[in-house]
Amino acid sequence: MGWLRALLGAMIVCGSGSAMAQEALLPPEAIFFEPQPLISEVRLGFHFHDAYSGFLPTRPERFEFERLQDISLDVLFSSPDIDAFRWIGSPRPELGATINLDGKENLVHLGLTWQAHLFDSPVFVEGSLGLAANSGYLNDAPEGYRSMGCRVQFYERFGVGADLGENLSATLTYEHTSNAELCSANAGLSNLGVRLGWKF
Repeated sequence: MGWLRALLGAMIVCGSGSAMAQEALLPPEAIFFEPQPLISEVRLGFHFHDAYSGFLPTRPERFEFERLQDISLDVLFSSPDIDAFRWIGSPRPELGATINLDGKENLVHLGLTWQAHLFDSPVFVEGSLGLAANSGYLNDAPEGYRSMGCRVQFYERFGVGADLGENLSATLTYEHTSNAELCSANAGLSNLGVRLGWKF
C-alpha cells in the first residue's frame, strides 16, 4: 500500500502545482473578479400626473400641481460589460411602470438610463431614452383625459438627484411620452415627481 500513498501524494502535488500555474497565468483582475449583480437599483416614486402641457418644461406657468395621482416602480439593471454599451457611456437598461390611481393614463416603459455625478459629489444628473406603452385613449378622449394617438410612443426622462447613503438615492424626475406626430393625435403626457431608489 506504500506505493498507493506515494501515487496519491504525487497527484495532489501535481494538481496543486497545476492550479498555481494556471492562477499565475491569469490577470490580477480575473483572480479577484466579483460578478456584478443583475439588478443595479430599484426605485419607487410618487408623481403629479399630466403636470406640464408640452415636451420641454421651459415655461413654469404651464405647470399644474393638482393631480398627485401616480406611483411608479422602476428596475434598473447593471450596464452590460460589453463594448457596445461602453461606447455609448455604459447606460443601465431599465424597465418601469407609472400607474395612475385615478383611472387615467398608465405607462409601461423600457429604455436606457445614463447617470453622471457632478464633481465627485453625491449629486447627479441623469437622462433616459426608450419606448413606452400607454393605456390611454388613442383619439377622441373625454375631458380630463389625453388623446395619445399611438399605443407605443417615445419615452424620455430627465432627473436631478443625490445619493443619501451607500444604498439610498432620491431623484426629482420629469418624464414625457409622445409620438412625435407619427399618429393622428399627439397630446403627449408629462409627469413630475420624486423617485426613491435602493441600490444593490
